[in-house]
Amino acid sequence: MLDRVSIQLIRQPLMLAAKYLDTTGLTANQVTVLGFVWGCFSLPALMAEHYLLALVFIVLNRIFDGLDGALARIQGITDAGGFLDISLDFLFYSLIPFGFVLANPEQNAVAGAFLIFSFVGTGSSFLAFAVMASKRGIGNPVYKNKSLYYMSGLTEGTETIACLVAFCLFPLHFPAIAYLFGAACWFTTFTRIYSGFETLK
Repeated sequence: MLDRVSIQLIRQPLMLAAKYLDTTGLTANQVTVLGFVWGCFSLPALMAEHYLLALVFIVLNRIFDGLDGALARIQGITDAGGFLDISLDFLFYSLIPFGFVLANPEQNAVAGAFLIFSFVGTGSSFLAFAVMASKRGIGNPVYKNKSLYYMSGLTEGTETIACLVAFCLFPLHFPAIAYLFGAACWFTTFTRIYSGFETLK
């Protein structure tokens, strides 16, 4: 819902940073993998209940996720890069609630499982429509520079990042935040399935 606004706000600083990265010889795919590695460090931090440290790794992951796209627009967007980026993004998103489950299974297990279940709904509806849109040559007029069709919804990247930050700032309220965001994800899933089906029909 907020991605089109946040993308406009961060586009210029990301492009400046990407232009510098381009001079170092780093590729967009290498930045994608580096960002995922940074994100993976949040798992042991969460397990040890070092929530602010986990937040640092989450923020680093998201910065690198923005940088890889900006760098790809300089070096050339590829299907392989888009595939790598979206695959690692969804793995990272699921890693965070899993970390909270491991930190406190008694309190967080059911809420964490519900949220990951919800991520399956948003992720599968998003990716399934992207495949069909590509097959039919359907373009998105809003997100023209994406490597695949970026289907909008109530819960997009910006809202997901805000949720992950809230988890780390208010870890005792993880179950309530997870249930609330999971419900919003299911709203997104149902609206995507409906609008996607109608569009393809």
